[in-house]
Amino acid sequence: MTDKNITLSDADIQWHPAFCADAELELYANRTDLDFQREFNLSKKPLQIDLLVIRKRDNARVKNEIGHIFRRYNIIEYKSPGDALSVDDFFKTVGYACIYKGLGERTDQIPVDQLTVSLFRKEHPREMFSNLEKYGFPVKKKYPGVYYIERLFIPAQVVVTKELESRKHLSLKVLSRNAGEDDIRGFIENAQHLTGQGELANVDAILQVSVQANHERYEEMKRRFPAMHEALKMLMWDEIEEGRQKGIQEGRQEQARETAYELQDMGMSADKIARAVKVSLETVQKWFTERAALAKSTAPL
Repeated sequence: MTDKNITLSDADIQWHPAFCADAELELYANRTDLDFQREFNLSKKPLQIDLLVIRKRDNARVKNEIGHIFRRYNIIEYKSPGDALSVDDFFKTVGYACIYKGLGERTDQIPVDQLTVSLFRKEHPREMFSNLEKYGFPVKKKYPGVYYIERLFIPAQVVVTKELESRKHLSLKVLSRNAGEDDIRGFIENAQHLTGQGELANVDAILQVSVQANHERYEEMKRRFPAMHEALKMLMWDEIEEGRQKGIQEGRQEQARETAYELQDMGMSADKIARAVKVSLETVQKWFTERAALAKSTAPL
């Protein structure tokens, strides 16, 4: 876990992998219909789409409103908290879609009418929307936090995660530098009902970033809600592994202590015992002091 006194910049926190995990959870109801390809290379040189989602069946209807716009090939760009989102960023993402369309192995293998573009950002991009309107591309609010960009040759949407409907899309809401307490608790409660290996891996990826970005809030909530603390231990693989390693180490320490007591009874000196059980001389002396104090306290009067 990150020390609460250390403030991590957005560059230090791996927001994008967590967002890709987030997208898989958001669209989990259609997991058999969609193929998620992270950091898809658009060329041999580094030119990557944050997330490419391929709808595998033409007649599949994505249940989550974020995916209602989806066609077969869906280009997704995610902006980390604090990142700008300008009209140039918007058209760059549209450009990614055009480049992807041109990568087919045969002519028109990727039909333009099967492409969509989605951009995700926490804050409302007021200036970008104003510029799009100025260029003749009206912005229509389709659902809370979901805006469609009209008159573009490729269907496009901008998802403003801060404005998404309350008690929904919690995985997106906790992926923030100031995640709300209700959203955190709701996400953890929902996550406890997931059982699939892939789902749990995605939950872990989201929580790793959310906890780093909101360390003090999580620590304060863990103190107030012990059940949440236990749930986090179950959901975050790193904490599970940390606990497992700690248990192994404690077991080894206890075994070393028992061996040290046996060697002491045989008359071996403390420094030799320390070398034999591979601990410091100070540790061995501490064990012997504790043993003597215990023997004294239990001796008959």
